[in-house]
Amino acid sequence: MPEPPACRPQPAALPEFALAINQPDLTPWRDGNTGIPGFTTLDSGRAGPHVLAVSLIHGNEFAGAIVLAELLAAKFRPLRGRLTLGFANLAAYDRFDPANPTAARYAEEDMNRVWDDYQLFGVRRSAELDRAREIRPLVDTADMLLDLHTMLWPADPALLCGAGLRGRDLACSIATPGQVIADAGHAGGKRLIDYGRFTEGADQNAACVLVEAGQHWQPAAVTQCRATLRSLLRHAGMLEAPPPPHPPSFAQVVQTITARSNRFRFIRDFRGGDIIHRAGTVIAHDGDEKIVTPEDNMMLVMPALRVSHGQTAVRLARLEHNAA
Repeated sequence: MPEPPACRPQPAALPEFALAINQPDLTPWRDGNTGIPGFTTLDSGRAGPHVLAVSLIHGNEFAGAIVLAELLAAKFRPLRGRLTLGFANLAAYDRFDPANPTAARYAEEDMNRVWDDYQLFGVRRSAELDRAREIRPLVDTADMLLDLHTMLWPADPALLCGAGLRGRDLACSIATPGQVIADAGHAGGKRLIDYGRFTEGADQNAACVLVEAGQHWQPAAVTQCRATLRSLLRHAGMLEAPPPPHPPSFAQVVQTITARSNRFRFIRDFRGGDIIHRAGTVIAHDGDEKIVTPEDNMMLVMPALRVSHGQTAVRLARLEHNAA
């Protein structure tokens, strides 16, 4: 007989998180100038690539939105090409409550799990899926896309490039932050960096990367978003700036651990970027199952210290000396 819902083990409650930054006022930029609310294109009038920088795929991750609002307020103009700045999930953003900051990640579903053709061209509806369909025409014209994110749990900043070579090349050219991680995504659905325009078709050159800029609601995450966007604009020839001083490090995810129960627990509070040196080391328990590292020198990528069944708990990555 199935266990009654009230008796099933529940994930531990989240701790309180400090909010050291304030939500930006996006009122001046909500209409945009592209025909898609929240998206504004800055055109140099000169030939060049179309760069798209997107914030607020998750409504409570507004460090990137602060940086995009700064550029818009400063009336930035690229030296060449077109730069589009966008605020994606305004519906979730408008629900943000400092007293419960984790609740505004999305309105109905995770907007970073809907970027496959089956979802985008299907008949199912949700606030996030409808919004993804609305902004997809802009995404389809981007030569380079930067998706600005932050993290709930402590972790070193990193650039995620998905599984394709084009994303890896772009991430290594940006090289800010200095850790590039390649992975195949989540069991729950495709992220924007996994969208077919950026991963399929040998005749396409478009590329997308995702920056995990640091912990939510902290000034350091704003600083990292600003530095990453600046490095992308330099790479695209839209801004004069010195190149990154060092080549990035590279890590390839070899295993994604998805919680199979509501009793997933790490043996301690790991931090993203921690290295587990010995293969076979127990790092967590999923119910009665031990979770162990498959190889020596595994890097923990964004361990989620509180997860429920079906959620990504951690990714395990093999380190390489550099991305060259």
